[in-house]
Amino acid sequence: MSTIQNDTINTAWLYLTVRQFTNRYPAFTTGGLRSLIFNEEKNGLAKSGAIVRIGRKVLLSEEKFFSWVEAQNSKGV
Repeated sequence: MSTIQNDTINTAWLYLTVRQFTNRYPAFTTGGLRSLIFNEEKNGLAKSGAIVRIGRKVLLSEEKFFSWVEAQNSKGV
């Protein structure tokens, strides 16, 4: 296997539906996440790239979402 193919295989993108996300991280409620998604333009979540839409399906990128959460934490300091 070439280096390029190996790098591609090691790059794992993990997208979760709202339900999968809340099951995996119970600190976030379904209603809370849906509110964040609804207000994504106002709260900066859209700019983070954490939300991906495929038709009507809404997916969340774990890595980008938690990077956005960390950025929210530093705003209060």
